[in-house]
Amino acid sequence: MENKSLTEIFTTDGIRFSLIGMFSILSLFLLAQTITLARDFGRSGAPATDTITVNGDGQATMAPDVARITFTVQNTAVSVAEAQAVTTRQANGVLDFVKKQSIAEKDVKTLSYNINPQYAYPAPCVGSSCPERTPKITGYQVSETVQVTVRDLAKAGELLAGLGEFGVQNVSGPDFALDDSTAGYDAARADAIAKAKVQASVLAQQLGVHLGKIVNFSESSGGYPVPMMYAKGFGGAMEASAPTPNLPVGENTYHASVSITYEIR
Repeated sequence: MENKSLTEIFTTDGIRFSLIGMFSILSLFLLAQTITLARDFGRSGAPATDTITVNGDGQATMAPDVARITFTVQNTAVSVAEAQAVTTRQANGVLDFVKKQSIAEKDVKTLSYNINPQYAYPAPCVGSSCPERTPKITGYQVSETVQVTVRDLAKAGELLAGLGEFGVQNVSGPDFALDDSTAGYDAARADAIAKAKVQASVLAQQLGVHLGKIVNFSESSGGYPVPMMYAKGFGGAMEASAPTPNLPVGENTYHASVSITYEIR
């Protein structure tokens, strides 16, 4: 085979095109590196020290879409079985009534079921000789607490009035709220962030600096509004029909606060 000089090799079309492609890729890489170095010129790998921090307080007012009502059925008897039987009959009657109010099964939830012994305590000891003072069990109390979520808010008053006819011992609510518990806070946080960004822009203009990337962010909730409460104790097996209460729904206001730290140039 006849040897070729380097000039002849590099003048070959295939080799020449390969070299051109390789040098083109290398040029693009060097250009990208140059742009990056120019952008980061004067910056170190250490955390940013030239920063400004702005705060934003936001709020969102939204109408509730559910009402949560909680009630307890509670009875005491000599034996656990008897107390359970009475409580179960009463609770089943209440749950049948709730079901007739077009409340979906998924919206009825048992929060607790408790069995507690009831004690009789001896009278205070008088004199030097005292009889046995050990408390004695006199019976058992069985209670069942249920939470109902009402999606048709117009029916909340009817449900409360009806519960009073079943001799339940405790009713609390309605707690008017959003079914999506995070929706109100999310909207308030978005408002807080928007206000913080406006403040950052104004502050940067006044200081004669440019905003860079966000280097820190924190948030806090202002808490949820205190729910309206409707509470009443009921006694006896059955009571006369109670008038339906008028329950204004109103709106709930949610609050959020944010803190944003920007790097400045």
